[in-house]
Amino acid sequence: MSPTETARVTASPDLSATELVAELRQYLRPDPPAISLPPQLFTSPEVYEWERTRIFQRSWILVGHVDQLAVPGDYLALTIAGEPVAITRGRDGLLHGLSPVCRHRMMPLVEPGGGNTKDLTCSYHLWRYNLDGTLLAATHMRGNSDFDPADCRLPTFAVAQWHGLVFVNLDADAPAFDGDLSVVEREMTNYHLDEMVQVSSWTEEWNCNWKIAVENGHENYHAIGFHPDTVKPLMTGGIDMDVHADSPLVTRLLSPTGTPFETTFLPLTEAEKSVMYSFRMFPCGAVATFGESIAWISLVPISIDRTQVRGGTLMPAAALEGADVAAIRAQIEGLTGVINAEDRRGLEAVQSTVGSRFVQRGHLSPKEPGVLAFYRNLALAMTGGTTGV
Repeated sequence: MSPTETARVTASPDLSATELVAELRQYLRPDPPAISLPPQLFTSPEVYEWERTRIFQRSWILVGHVDQLAVPGDYLALTIAGEPVAITRGRDGLLHGLSPVCRHRMMPLVEPGGGNTKDLTCSYHLWRYNLDGTLLAATHMRGNSDFDPADCRLPTFAVAQWHGLVFVNLDADAPAFDGDLSVVEREMTNYHLDEMVQVSSWTEEWNCNWKIAVENGHENYHAIGFHPDTVKPLMTGGIDMDVHADSPLVTRLLSPTGTPFETTFLPLTEAEKSVMYSFRMFPCGAVATFGESIAWISLVPISIDRTQVRGGTLMPAAALEGADVAAIRAQIEGLTGVINAEDRRGLEAVQSTVGSRFVQRGHLSPKEPGVLAFYRNLALAMTGGTTGV
């Protein structure tokens, strides 16, 4: 590291948002410095506002699985960086991304979570909307000659499915992401994602900045500290990972296993049985394979220091035929709950120190190449990949 780069390890607490984001340009170099982000990038309200506009208002966010939206009336509701979002299965059989805020006086139309409903009814003044966002009824509005029901509908967001996984983009005209996943598409052929069934799902809230959670998911290094009795014993091939940064959107992470997974229902090759294959979809989505079990997870910012953790576990439908699905679900949820609790405790502890005047940028280990891949994609998104901010 050059003297200039070494000096940057300690970041001034007085840097502006523009200067902080400019620091990210280091990670766009062919030889990026192996140092962590300036701590103020986790605490600056101005930087978070830039993230809202430059990242979360224009990125594809993994929010669920089609099994959660199986029949007309099913919906998922959440907030993405402060923006309320609902995904519904309409009477037309299609998925719709909607702003679930009444056009009358700003009342939320659904509570965060999921369920099934015949329409979206405002509990304030009983305005009703169809599942595609069109207005169904506006009570006591006929006396207002300026109000045209035909012009009143809920704003829409872009929605896409990728082999059962459901994504939403706050930009209704967002370009498709299929091309970025072309390598993943080919490499995951034998996992038969379209035949997977979601066995369990979870939604939690962690008190930490979204980047603290996401960078943690880009390395196995933390398993020795956070997960000594849960994850580390599964990593019989060690904590190294091969990192392949395919695009500003997709990073593949391959972790070799010393003991191959046993498979019955999927035609996995010996090489596929001997690796934990995963990919990260910037900014906050992840999919990971564990033999015939696949987990998805999404780390969605609620505010600058709160993150919603959404996830689920998928298994081949054939593996569940005649099986005690409730017992399988209980086993999965038990292990997942323990691992999530370990991550949550650790990451919330990190969050508790980010405001200290003594924190500084840390030197990264050779075990953390995935973290640098995340930093590069973060830099591309925040700076536009240019030398200016």
